[in-house]
Amino acid sequence: MTAVVYPGTFDPVTNGHIDLVERAARLFDHVIIAIAHSEKKQPLFDLEERTALCNTALAHVDNLEILPFSGLLVNFVESCNTHVVLRGLRAVSDFEYEFQMANMNRAQNPLFESVFLTPSDHLAYISATLVREIASMGGDVSPFVHPAVAQALRQKFHQPEP
Repeated sequence: MTAVVYPGTFDPVTNGHIDLVERAARLFDHVIIAIAHSEKKQPLFDLEERTALCNTALAHVDNLEILPFSGLLVNFVESCNTHVVLRGLRAVSDFEYEFQMANMNRAQNPLFESVFLTPSDHLAYISATLVREIASMGGDVSPFVHPAVAQALRQKFHQPEP
């Protein structure tokens, strides 16, 4: 069975993330969303909230597992009995960082492989950072996220239902 790990902070999970997971679920037998603890990034949602939002937004994907992780990605991937990681590339600017990370991970484990997918055209501009920023200013993020995520963002920023 071929499994792939899709790591990230998912703060919050967006329609772009969902698109990549759905497509990965067709390419791999098992998809593991690895939600990074990531104190360094100071996430808006805590780990439990991010995990719950991913579970809700991705409940329709059958061959999916959602797990929190901290520490080195290469170690987490090994603990999942795989050696393949999925990363999304929205723009050329993402490539340089992802290329460096792929090579660093492979330097730690020569079997480590990174698979890159680009989002569907209509989702390529979506980022969790922009979604958080729009939501923090009272903007409507419903076109960019699952309804449960939009509601969680409204609650986080103490905004009324539309």
